[in-house]
Amino acid sequence: MTALEMYEKSVTGKKALVIFSGGQDSTTCLLWALKRFDEVRAISYRYGQRHDVELDLAADICAQLGVVQTVVDLSAQFAELNESALLTATEDVNEETSRGLPASFVPNRNLIFLVYAHTFAQKIGFDTLVTGVCQTDYSGYPDCRYDFVQAAKSTMNMASEVNIEVETPIMWLNKAETFMLADLCGGIDIIVGKTLTCYNAELTMNRYGFGCGKCNACLLREKGYDEYVAMKR
Repeated sequence: MTALEMYEKSVTGKKALVIFSGGQDSTTCLLWALKRFDEVRAISYRYGQRHDVELDLAADICAQLGVVQTVVDLSAQFAELNESALLTATEDVNEETSRGLPASFVPNRNLIFLVYAHTFAQKIGFDTLVTGVCQTDYSGYPDCRYDFVQAAKSTMNMASEVNIEVETPIMWLNKAETFMLADLCGGIDIIVGKTLTCYNAELTMNRYGFGCGKCNACLLREKGYDEYVAMKR
């Protein structure tokens, strides 16, 4: 599915809860949801991430767009139960683990985020979750794949006897197409000027947005931005 096809995609739900970090992908999903749903809210997570400045940016973006945001603090739980370079200030996020996964991978993070969002959606009466996971540019994270999301949706709905949809607007888009989708939604300036993808929480402004320009997240974003600019010519 192309960025244009995703932009034009119809949805069945009316109220969407967006899992929102303040990064490029989730902000693009928020912009997309605002074009399609009658009511949109955001849920964000503090989990001890070294780049937790993203939550300040997320709050600013929600305020600008008029979106109600709920922030859930899972820092203590993740510190006790999890291990990842993303949860420390010193480990190299570009390394690999002994299992061959990126050191920045946080085991079960997206599953935990989905479960909490699914639970909250039931409380507030929302029928759709929106998450920015992507299999095309998934950086080796196993919990960003389509099959995982479908399995999680089936399990969560079965566990609660509900039918909450899970939309993944950028699942089949590369980074250039994700930039394009944000542009189609009228939010490219927000993506470049207000979102943080950098694992090292570097707020240096580059042509593609904030970032250190060295971590894998920045390199992927930079490449995607340059390809997006080329597509626009």
